[in-house]
Amino acid sequence: MHPVIDAIPPFRRVDILATQAGKAYCLADVAELCRRAGLEDIDPDTDDTVEWIGGTWDTWQT
Repeated sequence: MHPVIDAIPPFRRVDILATQAGKAYCLADVAELCRRAGLEDIDPDTDDTVEWIGGTWDTWQT
C-alpha cells in the first residue's frame, strides 16, 4: 500500500506481488483487489503480509 494520494477523493495505489493492482479508496477496496488477484485469505487490516507505507490500514486522508 502506497501513501495516500492527495486527490478528490483521496486514494492509495495498491501493488500486489510487485504489480500495480489499482486504486483503493477504503479498506474494502484493498480486500477486493486482493480477492481479484487470487489472495482471498488476506485480511488487509490484520495480516502482516500487507505493507502499509505512510500510515496504517485506517489512514485514508493526507
